[in-house]
Formats: sequence, structure tokens, C-alpha cells
Amino acid sequence: MKKTISTLAISVFIGVAIITSCQSSANKVENAQDKVQDAKEKVTSAKSDLIMAQQDFNAENQKFKKESDEKIQAHEKSIAEFKARIASEKKEIQGKYEMELAVLEQKNSDLKKKLDGFKEEGKDKWDKFKAEFNRDMDELGNAFRNLTVKNEKK
Repeated sequence: MKKTISTLAISVFIGVAIITSCQSSANKVENAQDKVQDAKEKVTSAKSDLIMAQQDFNAENQKFKKESDEKIQAHEKSIAEFKARIASEKKEIQGKYEMELAVLEQKNSDLKKKLDGFKEEGKDKWDKFKAEFNRDMDELGNAFRNLTVKNEKK
């Protein structure tokens, strides 16, 4: 009788352990599925954020390129107007200004090539390029203003 009770107790214990462990596995699978679903949602969200960031970055790049192109064209127009203005000057003064204008035209052309040739390789490189390009563009604008101021003073 003791043996039967012991066997029955052990059988009940093993049965409870099996049922408990099966239930635990089911819970583990369910929890794992929930985690996978959450991870999928986070990946989807991250992808959409990345796409939005890329679109914003591209829009900013296009805007900068357009504005810079307009500045370059304005410089070209100013140089042409200045050439027309100095056409009536004395030959020696005219020659001096034409040499300075040739340098400015070359710088303007170089900036246009630099802008057209830049390949977007990431935000850090773009920011560095943009800062350097703006500095060069400002220097060109200042050089042209200084040249025209000299002419107006004479």
C-alpha cells in the first residue's frame, strides 16, 4: 500500500511538473512572439524615420544647391555689368580691372564646378562641404565688392 501511494504521489508529481513545464513553454513562446512583433514594429518605425530623414536631407541639399547656383549666376551677371562699366575707362585702368575680373571669374567658375561635382556621401561630409563652400562664396563676394568699391572711388 505504501508502495502504491508512493508511486501514485510520484506519478502525480511528475504529471504536475510536465503540465507546469508545458504551460511555461507556451508562455515563453507567446512572450517571444510578442517580443518579435515589437521588434518588427520598431524596425518598421525606424525605416520610416530613416526615409523621412533622407528626404529632408535631400530637400536641404537641393535647396542649398539652388541658392548657391543663384548666387553664382548673380556673380556672373555682376562681373558682366562691371566689365561694361569699365569699358570706357583708360586702357591701363581697364587692363588692371580686367585682370582682377579674370581671377574672380575663375574663382566663380571653380565654385560652380565644385558645387556640381560634389557627391552626397553623408551628412558630416555635406556639412563640411557646405561650410567650406559658403566661406569661399563669401570671400568671392567680398573680393568683388572690394573691386567695385575701388572703381567707384576713382
